[in-house]
Amino acid sequence: MAIHKEKINPEDDLGFGTQPVVKSQPVINKDGSINVRRTGLPRFSTANNYHSLITMSWRKFWVIVFSCYFIANIIFACIYISLGTDVLDGRSGNTVFDRFMDAFFFSAQTISTVGYGHISPKGMAANSVAALESMMGLLAFALATGLLYGRFSRPSAKILYSDKVLVAPYRDKGWGLMFRLANLRRNILIDLEIEVVFGYNEEVNGKVIRKFFQLELERKFVSILTVNWTVVHPLDENSPLKDMTQEELEAKQASLSVILKTFDDTFSQTVHSRTSYIYSDVVWGAKFVPVFHRDEDGQAILDMSKISTYEIVH
Repeated sequence: MAIHKEKINPEDDLGFGTQPVVKSQPVINKDGSINVRRTGLPRFSTANNYHSLITMSWRKFWVIVFSCYFIANIIFACIYISLGTDVLDGRSGNTVFDRFMDAFFFSAQTISTVGYGHISPKGMAANSVAALESMMGLLAFALATGLLYGRFSRPSAKILYSDKVLVAPYRDKGWGLMFRLANLRRNILIDLEIEVVFGYNEEVNGKVIRKFFQLELERKFVSILTVNWTVVHPLDENSPLKDMTQEELEAKQASLSVILKTFDDTFSQTVHSRTSYIYSDVVWGAKFVPVFHRDEDGQAILDMSKISTYEIVH
């Protein structure tokens, strides 16, 4: 592979230095997360709790919320049961299970400050536990409300990238390395700026190191993302990848790291998106099929399901 070493910029290492990539582990994962696993932290460290609750999937978030809710009510129900059988006025259960369920639902009413009045605490001990539970409920629901607001209000970019990178015909008898992206949301993205960093392993003085090169693109800036954007790196005489082959890319554990920065008109804030491709994601001799067309009224129709669709060319 013809790599122009004088064009290598050591400042484009994305913070990983010269550590080589092994077993096709990319610097940046497909979903944009950084491929780093941290160790050496305290077992019960709380440094990342808020960040994890804000960024985790909705399914996992709701599992944690409902689990905490039920566990808290179970604990307080056990406390009420341990105080005796006569600390809750109005209970109707006779069996152990029925008494527990009465205490559980009384706890649920207390922690949410609903208080239907069917069951009420009796005695200093039960009233003290109920008062403590109601205070904890107010704090817990305020915290849950803040987390929900943070998840909904956090500005982020939802960019759909093509699954593959194509080596496709480009201009007059030329070739280009290209991938495609589009905005998943209906908001307006303006002032888009993209950076594509090519990384590969190379043996220098008997030691394998990682080198990086910021690829020159046909267009690095777009004023507004209206439909889709095909990002192209021309494979011309100035390209470090002009004579690349699949075997060479695999031997060098080659990868592309994509970093996109844009301004979200809805939140009036700058947002970022990241993804990556490895050597196995490159398809030679293919081109993307059109992803948008115009209807009979002349309006542009963007088909998001075709963002990764391509066809082989000869």
